This record gives sequence, structure tokens and C-alpha cells, in this order.
Amino acid sequence: MTPRPDPRILLRLLALLTPYRGRLIIAALALLVASGSVLLLGQGLRLVIDQGFLAADATRLNQTLGVMLAVVSVLAGASALRYYQVSWIGERLAADLRRQVFDHLLELEPAYFESASRRDRGAAEIASRLTADTSVLQTLFGSSISLALRNLVMLLGAVTLMLVTQPWLSALVLIGIPATLLPILWFGRRVRRLSRHSQDRVAELGRYASEALDGIRTVQAFSHEAIDRRDYGERAEQAFATAVVRTRQRAWLTAAAMLTVFAAVGLMLWQGGQAVLAGEISAGELSAFVFYAVLAAGAVATLAEVAGDVQRAAGAAERLLELLDAEPAISPPHAPTPLPTPLRGEIRLESVSFTYPGRENPALDSLDLEIRSGERVALVGPSGAGKSTLFALLLRFHDPERGRVTLDGIDLREFAPKALRAGMGLVAQEPVLFTGTVADNLRYGKPDATLDELRAAARDANALSFVEALPHGFDTELGPGGVQLSGGQRQRLAIARALLKDPSVLLLDEATSALDAESERLVQQALDRLMVGRTSLVIAHRLATVTAADRLLVFDDGRLVAAGRHGELLVRSPLYRHLAELQFGRHRTEA
Repeated sequence: MTPRPDPRILLRLLALLTPYRGRLIIAALALLVASGSVLLLGQGLRLVIDQGFLAADATRLNQTLGVMLAVVSVLAGASALRYYQVSWIGERLAADLRRQVFDHLLELEPAYFESASRRDRGAAEIASRLTADTSVLQTLFGSSISLALRNLVMLLGAVTLMLVTQPWLSALVLIGIPATLLPILWFGRRVRRLSRHSQDRVAELGRYASEALDGIRTVQAFSHEAIDRRDYGERAEQAFATAVVRTRQRAWLTAAAMLTVFAAVGLMLWQGGQAVLAGEISAGELSAFVFYAVLAAGAVATLAEVAGDVQRAAGAAERLLELLDAEPAISPPHAPTPLPTPLRGEIRLESVSFTYPGRENPALDSLDLEIRSGERVALVGPSGAGKSTLFALLLRFHDPERGRVTLDGIDLREFAPKALRAGMGLVAQEPVLFTGTVADNLRYGKPDATLDELRAAARDANALSFVEALPHGFDTELGPGGVQLSGGQRQRLAIARALLKDPSVLLLDEATSALDAESERLVQQALDRLMVGRTSLVIAHRLATVTAADRLLVFDDGRLVAAGRHGELLVRSPLYRHLAELQFGRHRTEA
């Protein structure tokens, strides 16, 4: 069963409203003026009936109607001001909350989003929280709470004036108010639980759609459209069914509240009519009393409906605050050590072991390794041998369970993660480009890079010619993920981006594996320029691209099983010789 969210968590969001106290005060004053104006209309109604219609006094009638028109004008102005202020506050709260959650998410390590045991941490699901859940809270703070406060003031004012006008008739109406609390408490709990469940269903719907559309080429290549339509339809129906159940509960909540209150109003009208006929009260007094009773009943009904909004918003707030409360597993020390200047790039691993959460076999097992400054080192071995895990430890996406990793003799845990990563450059097998221009993507690691620097980096990455051939050169919009470019072009832009960053340690994750021969040649030339004067670690499955490395490290099952030059390893390492035979052929390796 989904745990019930605690409505008190909404109080944590009130801290976000502190900077806008002035607007809150203005909205509160406008609310009081508008509510007071509505209550004054009841007294105007009494005067119109008793001193205008029944007394047949045209002058008094005109005066009273004129005063009521002035009150309505004040009511309209105050209502408009209140609406603007609370709507502004609601939009501002949603924007601030989105920024806070997004800023915090950027501090969390990649493992938080990649955990196989937590489907609700996926990027698409989290994006849903940033949009749908904040919209729910925007509605609450920008509309529902204002309605609740206005109706609460109206309820208190109406009840007070009812008691002043006719105490004994007021008792009949007031009986309905406590009775209304029972369905609110009964149905409210179910609405709150169902609201959280409904939001989870909608988030799952968005996650599935995002995943299918991101992989549309694969979907269509495998003719998987019919199955995806069916699966998405099933999820859509599940979300609909959950929403219907929630809506039904809210409908019952509203209906039960209104029925009990208006039943009391009907009883009051019958009793009041008898009193008018008996001459105990005037028709104007009864009209004013009915006016206040209807206001009170409407206020209670609105409060009951807003209670449902509060329950729904409590679920949304819980999901958002869950993200804000997530503590990063990788955090800077209290007094971080500055990155050495200049950074030599000497790397050492001392008895390093690491196991991914939920797995039994270690990804790295008692690994000892030393990489000298400026050395070009290639990491080879079968998939799952621990090569990518080594990169993740160097970038401090994870910390080792045992042992330590040092850079220039300093434990990586002594650096602030941002400072450490500022000295490293990564070129991934599948380079990530972002929506924006070519220049925007190149400046990712150096936001203040000049156009001349962009051109120099693109030239060294063998990318300048195709960039200049684009419709607007460096100002060409690439679209999401650089979809307009080929794999080789995206890879060369990633290399140019790394060149601009000018890192002391370079991490290359099989940067040429998916390229054709010509693209591979151009990218390899660019990589050769990029590695000059830097400590370079290259993950390679295609041994032909790394045979000239200073040293090749052979990994298997999280251990370093051999190290040396290409020729040496062909003689001394059975695993390396096997890998080489698979790629080059037996006769060539023997030669």
C-alpha cells in the first residue's frame, strides 16, 4: 500500500513564501476588504427590503442601492487585486521550487538516477515531478488556499452576523457545519492516498512515453509500434482508472458536505418563514439571514472541496520534497584541498575494491595501479572487466569501498568533486550534445571561450570544415542531442569541447568504436592532438586504435591481470593474445 503523505509537509513549503511577505500582506488585506464587502451586502439587502420595498420609500431605496453599488465596486477591485497577488505568488512558488529541486538534482551522483532498484528515480519520472507536481502546488498556493482563506473569513463573518440577527435560527445552520466535518475526515484520507497513487501513475505514463520516443528508431526498426501502443494504452487506462476513483471520492466528499449544510439551510428557511408570518422578524431580517446562511453553506462547501486539493497537493509536495531531501553520496569535505597547480596528472590506486549496490561480485577487486604524468595508457579486456568503473572512480561518481585513489599524491576524497572534475576531460563513446548551437555545446566546459578559441579547438578536432559548412556556422542550432549530425561529427565536437576545457587528465571511453573508417581516421587524428602533454586513459575494445599506447593494461573480472606494450602482451598474456587473435587473426598476431 502506498504510504499516506503527511499534510504537514506543506508547511515546509511556506518558507519559500518568506521573500514575498509584502505581496502576502497586500493579498490578505484585499481578501479582508472583499470578504467584508460581501458581508455588507447582506445588510444592504435587509435595508432594501425593509426600508425600500416594504416602506415604499423610493428615496431610501435609491440611497441604499447606490451604497450597495459602491460596495460592489470596492468588492470588484479588491477581488481583482487579491486574484492577481495570489496568482503571482503561486507562479513564483512553482518557479522557485522547480529551480531548487533542479539545482539539488545536479548535485546528486549519477548512481541516484541509474539505480535499477528505484524506477521512480528515472530522468523522465523526475521531469514529471518538476512539471506536473509543481503545477499542482501552484494551483494550491495560487488559488485554492486563497479560496479557502476567503471562504473561512466569509464563514466566520456570516456566522457572527447570523448570531447577531437571529440566534435561535443560527443554531439550525450551525448544526450542519460539524456534520460536514465527518465526510471531510472520512473521504479526505482516501483522497490523499489516491492522489499520490494517481500522480505516480501519470509519472509512469510520462516515463514510458519518453523512453519510447527517445528510442523511436529502434521502435520502428523492430516494428514494435503495436506493442508500444498497447502497453502505453494500458498504462493510460490505469492512470485514468486511478484518477476516476480519486475523482469519485472527491465528488462524494463535496456532495456530502453540501447536502448536510443545505439541508440545515432548508430547515432554517421553513422555521424562518413561520417566524415572519407570526410577525416575530421582518422579511428584510429573514432575507439578510438567508443571505448569510447561503454564504456560510457555500463557504463550507468550498472548504470541503479545497480540502481535496490540499490532500492532492500533499502527495505532490511529498514527492518533490523527497527529491530535495535526497542526500548526495558524493559530497565535498568540510575543508577541501585545492587542486594542485599545475596539475601533473599522476594517478595511483592502492588496493582499491568497489562493488555496485545490489550486486555480489566486485567490479574492481584489490586493484593496485600507478599511472605516470603524461603517460598514455590503454585499458583493454572483456566487457564487465572493470574499465568503466575505473573511470567512474576517477571522476568520483563513486568512492571505493576499500583502498584509495590519489591524484598527484592526494586522495580524491580530499578534493571538492567540482574542482576534481575541472581538471579532467571526458570523451564518451556516445557523446552527449545538448539543445543549442554548436558554440553553446563547445563552450560547455569553458563558458567564456572566444570565437577564435572555438575555431582553434574545432580545427584541432578536425571539425572546423563541417562546422563552417553548416547553415549558420557556429551559431547553427543542433536540436536535441545533435540529431542533425553524424556520429563522427558529434564525436569530433565532443573532442573539441574537451580541447577547450584543456584538462590535465583525459579519459577516452572507446571514442571511435561506432565510426566508419574515414570518420575513425579523422577522430583518431584529433585524439592524438588532444592527448599531447596530458595523462590519458583510453578504454579500447578495438586494439588497433591503442597498439601505440605507452602501456596497455589488461583487465579481467575487476583485476589487473597484465600490463605492457602490445608486443610484450602477445607473448606474456593469454587473455590479451586471445583478444588480439579475435580482432587481427591468428597469423597476424603470430607475425
